[in-house]
Amino acid sequence: MMNRVYFIIVAILIFSACSQKKTNAIPEKFNISKTTLLDKIKGGWAGQTIGCTYGGPTEFRYNGTMIQDYTPIKYPDGYIKWDYENFPDLYDDIYMDLTFVDVFARLGIDAPADSLAAAFANAGYMLWHANQSARYNILNGIMPPASGHWLNNPHADDIDYQIEADYAGLMSPGMPNFASEISDKVGHIMNYGDGWYGGVYVGAMYSLAFISDDIEFIVAEALKTIPEQSAYYQCMSDVIRWHKQYPDDWKHTWFECEKKWSSDIGCPDGVFVPFNIDAIINSAYILIGLLYGEGDFYKTMDIATRCGQDSDCNPASAAGILGAIVGYSNIPEKWLKNLREVEDMNFAYTNISLNKAYQMSFDQALQVIQRNGGTVDGENITVLCQKPVAVRYEKAFEGLYPVEIIDLRKQITELNELSFEGTGIVIRGGVNNKNGGAADYVAKIAVGIDGQKADTITMPASYRTRRNDVFWRYNLPKQTHKITLEWLNPDKNFGINLWNAVIYSEKS
Repeated sequence: MMNRVYFIIVAILIFSACSQKKTNAIPEKFNISKTTLLDKIKGGWAGQTIGCTYGGPTEFRYNGTMIQDYTPIKYPDGYIKWDYENFPDLYDDIYMDLTFVDVFARLGIDAPADSLAAAFANAGYMLWHANQSARYNILNGIMPPASGHWLNNPHADDIDYQIEADYAGLMSPGMPNFASEISDKVGHIMNYGDGWYGGVYVGAMYSLAFISDDIEFIVAEALKTIPEQSAYYQCMSDVIRWHKQYPDDWKHTWFECEKKWSSDIGCPDGVFVPFNIDAIINSAYILIGLLYGEGDFYKTMDIATRCGQDSDCNPASAAGILGAIVGYSNIPEKWLKNLREVEDMNFAYTNISLNKAYQMSFDQALQVIQRNGGTVDGENITVLCQKPVAVRYEKAFEGLYPVEIIDLRKQITELNELSFEGTGIVIRGGVNNKNGGAADYVAKIAVGIDGQKADTITMPASYRTRRNDVFWRYNLPKQTHKITLEWLNPDKNFGINLWNAVIYSEKS
């Protein structure tokens, strides 16, 4: 009789535990030790660094295709240290995060957007896409949030803030709405709409990694920070649904994503070509890695990498989130032994090492916990959790549809007039220093549309401060338009190359 009672009690407890897992919910509060909190923060930074290194050699080499199983992705001993010393720009995912971590350390967690923007724009590292367009805007007086708005930034939907948002979740354990608040301030420096949502979602997943080890719960709950009417939300919902439909076949989900979500209309570098740096599809790859990786560190990184496109940033985010879930102490030794060689080495363009970053994020997390009603009592920490709330709805490039790409391949002096029919245009090109001209040269160009002066733009010869695209204009009336470009201060040492023009109109 006693044995029967015992087994009944055990069965009830097992059923209760299973039921609790299935009905997982955000608790009102949770308790965590300082040791565990630091271990999870370290796991996030470590995972991001390891994932970035793992996928580094494949970045944008596989566009519109997956990396086949037979293609080896090598990770020899000493790999991270070699990249630190020989290819430090690989770690833009991390040293850009650290720009914002450093500002919060110097000015406090209420640091204003202008201070964050100034640190970002004046940093010594090179930038691309939405980041570079934002840097140009800020250096030319267009401050956030205008610097990331799609009318001022043709790359507004790109991946940029998504790869830089890790810090926001790591400093906001169990508080995804505070991570969103930080991301509102920082993410709009360079992005808008779906591009911004990528960072909000990544930050929320990091935040929830502190209070749950259930990956399916984390990805679904974090998605509540994103407006349901957005394309970004709809894509992530599809990935979650497809994972349930095809739980053992990540490639099937990848193909479904390609069919429905691989079209990029914003980034002028990714229209009409397989290259895609849009936040939506690359976030889908992060999610595929997390869901099909099933908590295995290698499998998570490998799948996120093999999805292709931005295949160093995506495994960095996936491995970082998983690292925060399991903690630094539970990352397999195979990966940690290479990391330990560099933990005291500063990242390029910073005076911050991983060991210093661990402590800075830990200190900021303690501040955020107390700011939001939690307590820190010796080793014991109590966090008042936040149930995710959707941020505001934004949509970039609304009503625009790519209809044509005009191949120019001309110098600006060879183009008298460019005609097109549509509602928008982006002219791609750049300054070419042909004969060792002065590094501080800035070209000035007068642009006319339909016989009226449209703008006078500046194009620095410096690659660090360059203007990403020569000219763009959206929301024009649907008709035939004529563009004129006049180089106001020509210099024989320079040329201005015009590569092509992306034309937009209404979708027929």
